Amino acid sequence: MHDNIRTTSPDLLTPAPMNRRSALLGTLGLLALPATQAVAAAPAKSKQAQTQKHPDVWPHASQVPGGVARLSLGPSAKRPAAFAGDVPLLVVGDAIEWTALVGIPLAAKPGDASITVRAENGGSERQVAYTVTDKQYREQRLTVAPRTVDLSPEDEARYVRERDHLTGVMATLTDLRPDAMLQMRVPVPGRRSSSFGLRRVFNGQSRNPHSGMDIAAGTGTPVLAPLPGRVIDTGDYFFNGGTVWLDHGGGLLTMYCHLSRVDVKVGDVLKTGEQLAAVGATGRVTGPHLHWSVMLNRAMVDPALFIPA
Repeated sequence: MHDNIRTTSPDLLTPAPMNRRSALLGTLGLLALPATQAVAAAPAKSKQAQTQKHPDVWPHASQVPGGVARLSLGPSAKRPAAFAGDVPLLVVGDAIEWTALVGIPLAAKPGDASITVRAENGGSERQVAYTVTDKQYREQRLTVAPRTVDLSPEDEARYVRERDHLTGVMATLTDLRPDAMLQMRVPVPGRRSSSFGLRRVFNGQSRNPHSGMDIAAGTGTPVLAPLPGRVIDTGDYFFNGGTVWLDHGGGLLTMYCHLSRVDVKVGDVLKTGEQLAAVGATGRVTGPHLHWSVMLNRAMVDPALFIPA
């Protein structure tokens, strides 16, 4: 099979087939709603709001749909509480300088946006503004099994059940470890065969953009944890096949799909570099590979921002 389609994968929550989409689109929109609301109209930008990209800072700043904004919150004796809409944000740093890390949804519209910062005593609130700039992602056309595009009633019912379950998984929020480092190691060695944000067209039908990074690797290749984390979900899903979710704290989650084998169970705590699964070709795929997603404040963001170039 030709390499340019062999290692491609679907996004996490692919819409239902065209002749049934309208009934599900409203529900699908709920998955990204809290984070999407965060990029609505905002007050004028603060000059202090934006932190410039630095090669030793993780994740890198990229204020585009599917990127991460690094927003300075200034000094404070205690870690400030910051929110995108109602969704808590990951805040890193120390008393000298705190920084809010904002995952920007792929559905975000370019323009002014803001987050809310609340005083530690729960009193006053302030807005920190930033700008989402446009980014044009490439299009990818794929041919897959017709049953994975035009779903049968049984498959559609399964998809809806799985989507509802995964909505709960994606809402996981635990405390960030005080010593947390956010530079990730790549889960498997190999060529990046499909990039984040690609606009996907399956069998001539448009679907959600690609919500992760695909890495070409043979079936059975070990998949390793990119950061310390706790296993919060495993399963065999219609589109994603064998899947593992890790919680790294502070609303930072990672997902691994199309696995041939899962080596962990819910509740397991992993160190960086520990094996969690093996590469496979389960779910909607055109060949064996790893689909790796990174979620920040319930928004899928580009994994490349967390790893060395």
